[in-house]
Amino acid sequence: MTDHASDNDPRPLAERMRPRTLDEFVGQSHLLGEGSLLRRAIAEDRLFSIIFWGGPGSGKTTLARILAGETRSHFVSFSAVLSGVKEIRAVVEGADRRQREARLKTVLFVDEIHRFNKAQQDAFLPHVESGLITLIGATTENPSFEVIAPLLSRTRVLVLKPFAEEELSLILARALSDRERGLGTLGLGIEPEALAHLAWAADGDARAALNSLEAAVSLAQTGPDGTRRITRANVEEALQKKLLQYDKGGEEHYNLISALHKSLRGSDPDAALYWLGRMLEAGEDPLYIARRMIRFASEDVGNADPRALAVAMDAMQAFHFLGRPEGELALAQAAVYLATAPKSNALYVGYGQVRQAIGRTGTLPVPLHIRNAPTRLMKDLGYGRDYKYAHDYEEAYIPQDYLPDPLAGERFYRPTDRGFEKIIGERMAYWRGLRERHKKKEG
Repeated sequence: MTDHASDNDPRPLAERMRPRTLDEFVGQSHLLGEGSLLRRAIAEDRLFSIIFWGGPGSGKTTLARILAGETRSHFVSFSAVLSGVKEIRAVVEGADRRQREARLKTVLFVDEIHRFNKAQQDAFLPHVESGLITLIGATTENPSFEVIAPLLSRTRVLVLKPFAEEELSLILARALSDRERGLGTLGLGIEPEALAHLAWAADGDARAALNSLEAAVSLAQTGPDGTRRITRANVEEALQKKLLQYDKGGEEHYNLISALHKSLRGSDPDAALYWLGRMLEAGEDPLYIARRMIRFASEDVGNADPRALAVAMDAMQAFHFLGRPEGELALAQAAVYLATAPKSNALYVGYGQVRQAIGRTGTLPVPLHIRNAPTRLMKDLGYGRDYKYAHDYEEAYIPQDYLPDPLAGERFYRPTDRGFEKIIGERMAYWRGLRERHKKKEG
């Protein structure tokens, strides 16, 4: 390898400087420290299936490649965005062949595993469980919400923290001095303030830090002494603007979305707009914010204002159509609407009680009178017998039981007296009155 090998390598600096061994890896000491679970698994060549959860540039892909190499396994990289069940089958067949012919284990790295649908995730299950494949997934989203429970139970979720500024400074310094893969052959210097600014602006993302360094290098001027030096001015020009401190995958991300959610719930449109703006200006994915507002429309507004869900959905569609920056105004409109809408969590509470009831009572049979009866045998068995068709009765209502017998009389949804739910509550009370009168009449 010549001193100028990196000059002829067209790959981005961040890719060239990707650590090749655990000794080269900087950071994540809570996962890679001496005596840690991962260190022991590597030393004993007993790697287990893992989901790495962390922000962009936190080292998920790099760690997966290192683990495969350190444990003498065949490494297969797989994109959840570009691949489907057909490609999964091909990977499984290859893993089976390598195991039979060479006793070689296969580590399958799935980037953005949260983008797999249920069928694709299900396809992994038997092969992860049998040990044919050691799965390493990477996600920036909470696995509890994005990965199916059976697959989650067969893996261990390891959280990657954002890189500290000191760690990013070390990574950048290595890139400047590395003559094989980095910028060492260019004889560059860098002002301490410029290095610190690069580390700060990256917000814990090593890839972003290295990409910014590469951009700043092109702006560095040769000084009177004949050396090129990167200044803070070069860095700020490369970044175009002073970035807001924001860690998309870590604590600050969740602090800000929490602030937005609580401001909406607290009916404060000014605070909601502020926190929305903070997230958008810092580079948050606008569609992530839109998804959270859609959830809010059902969880915290509900039927107090049924239009709220449509407004949130419309805002998402408007952003899809307009993009940035024009589409951001649609998100702002939705945020103000949600903040000023009447609030009710009756749906959220009611559905939670339903889930508890299902967990408590299991799969209760559907009452015979509301079962479907498409065949003669089913009719003879009583399916659909005595069902009363509501439209045949006055006001399109006739009291009858729809819940399984053990849950008869249960009330899950209790509307508030706010907004449209007040009308819903009045209807339900009226129907309950009809039901009571009907029971007394039958009795």
